[in-house]
Order: sequence, then structure tokens, then C-alpha cells
Amino acid sequence: MVPDSLTLYQYRIEQQLQLTMAAQSKIAAHLHDAMRYSLTNGGKRIRPYLVYSCGSMLGVSLDTLDSAACAIECLHSYSLIHDDLPAMDNDDLRRGKPTCHKAFDEATAILAGDALQALAFDILASAEDELSIQRRLQRVALLAKASGVAGMCAGQAIDLAQTNQHTNLATLEQMHRLKTGALIECAVQLAYYSSELDCPATLEALTAFASALGLAFQVQDDILDIESDTLVLGKPQGSDSKANKLTYPALLGLQEAKDKAHQLYQEALAALASLPYNTAELQAFAHYIIARKF
Repeated sequence: MVPDSLTLYQYRIEQQLQLTMAAQSKIAAHLHDAMRYSLTNGGKRIRPYLVYSCGSMLGVSLDTLDSAACAIECLHSYSLIHDDLPAMDNDDLRRGKPTCHKAFDEATAILAGDALQALAFDILASAEDELSIQRRLQRVALLAKASGVAGMCAGQAIDLAQTNQHTNLATLEQMHRLKTGALIECAVQLAYYSSELDCPATLEALTAFASALGLAFQVQDDILDIESDTLVLGKPQGSDSKANKLTYPALLGLQEAKDKAHQLYQEALAALASLPYNTAELQAFAHYIIARKF
């Protein structure tokens, strides 16, 4: 079941992304169209959701959170465009539609990804809010670290290196904590640094929650690659197996992978339990992550 708050925040981020793209230069119209195509073609909007939900829980206004939510979704969309390229995962479908390099062309897709990455940092740096300069710089630094050689890009590099290889659970977990988990952790950290709180224990608990949630998300993705179908997933079912990608079911077996997802869900709930806030919204979202069918 989809939490009510997810639908609410999905609507808000869609509106904000449309406004963001409407404000961008159209000097290179083909590039602008490719950016808009990839950024506004749907998706679960998990990272913006976490920005909004965690930030609201901490008392931050949605207006202040808009910049972080838009920035992290631009960054995520760039990563999906590049992830789908022939040199990477070579996928034809994304969210039930042709991938960017199929809808446009490979060179335009590369540039669209590059431009969305740059736009993410432009949004954070140019945000019109009352945050201190220190908090603004912390948000920019967080997104840079989570997306670069210490985060998402490192995870993608490990993923490529491990294709057609035999490896162990520790390597698989490290790959996903970087490739998927780093931006999910970044989302809750951006929410925290959108406030003026000075409570390391709260930041630590939110990061622990997001760390467990990010890995649970990936385990469930691996399970759905086996159990779901292309129409529901919006991308080719079984693509990981066909590409000889290492997955949790391949390493652990399907039932143990499901047990792993549930264990991570419990870890996420335990992290939330230490927070002196109403975490019901985040609890429901954690359950949605491991119960979803796409």
C-alpha cells in the first residue's frame, strides 16, 4: 500500500521539477527536451520523499526543502540516464518508456545527464531561503560526496567490474551501499542540514535508518527482477540475470534474499525508534519499500 504522504510529496516534487525545467535555458532546445524527458517521466521519487518527510518531521518548511528535493532528483535522474547507456547497463526501457539514448541519441543522453548533474548543484547553491552559509555549503558538499568517487560513482564502478565475476556478500553489500544507498542517505542528511538543528544523535539515527532502507530497497529490486514482469516494473524483467549481474537472490537464494530485506526493514525501524519525533510516516514508507511490486 502506498503511504498517503508519498502521493502528496510526489505531486509536490513533480510541480517543482516542472518549474525548474521551465526556468532553464532553451538555447540548445534538443538538450533541454532530453533533460525534461528524463527528469519528468515519473518514478517513485523516493529521494525527494525522504527530504520532505524527514525535513517536515524536523520542523522544516516544505518551501525550504524544495531546493534539496529538486537537487537530489536531478542528480538521481542524471545517474539513470548514464546507467542506461550502452557502455553501462545498455537498457532500452526506463519507467515503461524508451531510455533517453533511445528516445534521443547517445550523445544527447550523455549531455543531458551532464547538464542535470550541474543543475543539481546550481539549485542548491542558488536556493532562496534563510539557511546559513554554513548549512548551504554543507548541503552542497553532502551531495557532491554522495554522488562521486566516494559514493554513487564508486558503486557503479564496482558493479561494472563485478559483472560476470564471482564475489562475496561483503562486496555486493559495499557496491549497493555506494551505488544506491549513498544518495538515499544523502536525502535524509540534506533534510537535517536544511534545518538549524545541532543534534548529532538525530543525524546519526536518520543516517542509520537511511542506510538500512537503501540496502533493503536494492534487495527488493533484485527480488522483483525475478518475481515481477516488464509491464509492472517499467524496465526489462530479468535484465540483471541476463547481464550476469551479481544480485542478492543469486548469491543467497530467493528466500534468504527476502529474509535479508525483512531484517533490514527491522533495522530501519530500530533506528527510527531512537528518535524523539513522530516517525509513523517514515515507518510506513519503510514497509512500502520492502512490500512494493515495482
